[in-house]
Amino acid sequence: MYVYIYDDYLDKIKYNKSINRMEIRLTDLGLNGKIIRLGGIKNIKGTIQNEIKLGAKTIIAVGNNQTINKIIGAIIDTEIYGDFQKKTLLGIIPIGEDNSIAASFGIKNIEEACNILLARRVEKIDLGLVGSYYFLNQASIQSAGAILEIDDYTMEINERGEVKVINLLSDAKETIKSNPHDGKLEILIRTRKNDETFLTTNNFKISNHDHKLILDGVVEIDTPVEIGIMKDKVSVIVGKDRLFE
Repeated sequence: MYVYIYDDYLDKIKYNKSINRMEIRLTDLGLNGKIIRLGGIKNIKGTIQNEIKLGAKTIIAVGNNQTINKIIGAIIDTEIYGDFQKKTLLGIIPIGEDNSIAASFGIKNIEEACNILLARRVEKIDLGLVGSYYFLNQASIQSAGAILEIDDYTMEINERGEVKVINLLSDAKETIKSNPHDGKLEILIRTRKNDETFLTTNNFKISNHDHKLILDGVVEIDTPVEIGIMKDKVSVIVGKDRLFE
């Protein structure tokens, strides 16, 4: 059973044509399912978890990074539906802006997304963990004033730039490598002086009193916080052109 979660911003008139095109294509492919529109729903997590309990095998995020972030929390963050969660797949249909997560999975547009759902190629993906929040792609924070504590090592950064904590690459041009199956996070520190530092770990603490940590470009969190990794935690329907092996 397919359940399609439409983010609330898709209620805008400018997305009508995209939605219509998607729904026609899904019907042609025999991928019809239940539609849930998030506009007006206060308990998103409870709504999605109820669908899983009722037998939904595939939850499809129709929207962008923010949509996926909302759904991941609903699928993963509960013990009550633990047995159901293990059998639940995450699908993605990108519409609008801010779709770097879909790009990571090789999903570039609506037409490709529908074909990828039909092909049903599944990969188990690591999930970044920050307190009670999750991220698929990366967490980022301004580097000036940041302090990283990894095991017994402490790093203080004074230069302006950015600290990226990467689980899944979203840019094919990126020079570093990241494997979302290895149970590790890559830390990339880039400053305006073009200095680069690259580290790998599975757990560390980060703080910056002047800036917030941003998860997948949508969720802002105060620091200090612990950042960890959950290996093979979510099963995702991916395209053959995904940015990882």
